[in-house]
Amino acid sequence: MKKVLVGYVSRTGNTAKMAEFIAEGIRFSGNEASVVKIADIQSEKDLEGYDGYVFGCPTYHRDLVGSMKTFLFLAQKQNMVGKIGGAFGSYTHSGESAQMIFDTMQHVYKMDMVDLGALNLKEQALAGDEGTRACQDYGKAVGQKFS
Repeated sequence: MKKVLVGYVSRTGNTAKMAEFIAEGIRFSGNEASVVKIADIQSEKDLEGYDGYVFGCPTYHRDLVGSMKTFLFLAQKQNMVGKIGGAFGSYTHSGESAQMIFDTMQHVYKMDMVDLGALNLKEQALAGDEGTRACQDYGKAVGQKFS
């Protein structure tokens, strides 16, 4: 069983919901998932001991939330080369954040990213079963990369 950290920032609770559903999918795949607010990660040492990482953030004014930008610089200090990764985000209008995180993890951190690309859901999709299933399926896809 592999351990995956699902780290997120959420302004309205929607990205937090996504994090929980993605963690469920990781667990469905037979792996362990820890869901953590990035505000609770104080140093790169808090990122040690995981086999995979999934980071999420809502899009705010066509950009990442400031605390996610700061976190990504902190996370870069932890050597994640070759580790399994994924990225997700919620949005109301534009939705750029998930892809920005995905690209950072893939090209800067040199991680082995999930084949599905970034998971990006409009906030209203989270109110129904379709949004829940999309998040769980994304988590399963992350977990299956360990096979």
